[in-house]
Amino acid sequence: MPYIETSGPDATDLYYYEQGQGQPVVLIHGWPLSHRMWESQITALSEAGYRVIAYDRRGFGDSSHPTGGYDYDTFAADLNDLITQLDLRDAVIAGFSMGGGEVARYIGRYGSDRIAKAMLLGAVPPFLLKTADNPEGVDKSVFDGMLDGVKSDRIGFLGGFFPTFYGLDAGDDKGKELLSFSKWIAWAASPLATAQCIVAFGTTDFRADLAKFTVPTLVVHGDADQVVPIEVSGQRSHELIAGSRLEVIAGAPHGFAATHAQQLNALMLDFLKS
Repeated sequence: MPYIETSGPDATDLYYYEQGQGQPVVLIHGWPLSHRMWESQITALSEAGYRVIAYDRRGFGDSSHPTGGYDYDTFAADLNDLITQLDLRDAVIAGFSMGGGEVARYIGRYGSDRIAKAMLLGAVPPFLLKTADNPEGVDKSVFDGMLDGVKSDRIGFLGGFFPTFYGLDAGDDKGKELLSFSKWIAWAASPLATAQCIVAFGTTDFRADLAKFTVPTLVVHGDADQVVPIEVSGQRSHELIAGSRLEVIAGAPHGFAATHAQQLNALMLDFLKS
C-alpha cells in the first residue's frame, strides 16, 4: 500500500490511492469518510485521462491514527507533504466538505506554484461558525451537539447522521446500501480524529485564505444541503474568490458526490478541460 510520511511535530503516515495517468488531480475527502467516497470520481477522471490521487486524512481510512495534528494548519502541511513528495506539478486540488478547508488553507499558506486549478465541492469555507463579524454562520450549539453525540455514542450518532448527509429518509430502503457503506467507512476512523475534526471544520476561518486564490476555481454545491448550507458556504466562497465559477446542483444533498455522481463528474470534467 502506498504511503507518504508527513513532516513536523505530529508526523504520521498518510495512505493514498492512485489511478490513471496525465495531469494530477488530488481528491480530499469529507468528514467522517475516506478516499473511498470518491469511487465514482476516481473512475470517471482516470478514464478521461487524468492521474487521480485520493488520500486519507490523518486519523481516517488507511492512514495512521496519531494523537495530535487535527487542525487545518497541520492538514494543509500534510497535503503539502503529499504534493512535494510525489513531486506533483500543474495539479488540480479538489476538496469535498471538510476537505475544502485543506484546499483553502493549502493555497493560503503555500501558494499555487504547483497548483493549476482548485475545486470546492460542498465545502466548509469560508467560515461556518456564527460570530459577531460572521452573523450568517451556524450557531456554536450545532457543533457542540455533534461533538457531544460523537463522544457519547459515536456509532449511534453516525447512524443518524448519514440519512441527512445523503438526503434520505432513515426509514426508507432507498440508499440503504449507500448508508451501510458510509457507516462502514466511518466506523473505521479514529474516534479521537472524528471528534477533533468537528472542532476544526466548525471553528476555522478561511476568509483570509480565499483572498489569496489566484487560480481558476470551481465551486459546486447542492441547494438541498442540510449539513453545510449553501448560503453560508458555497455561495459566499464564490463571492470571495475572484473569477470563480459557481455550479448549483438542484435538489442535491450534502453527499452529492454519491447521490448525484454523474452530474458532479460532468461538471468536474468540463472544468478540467476548460
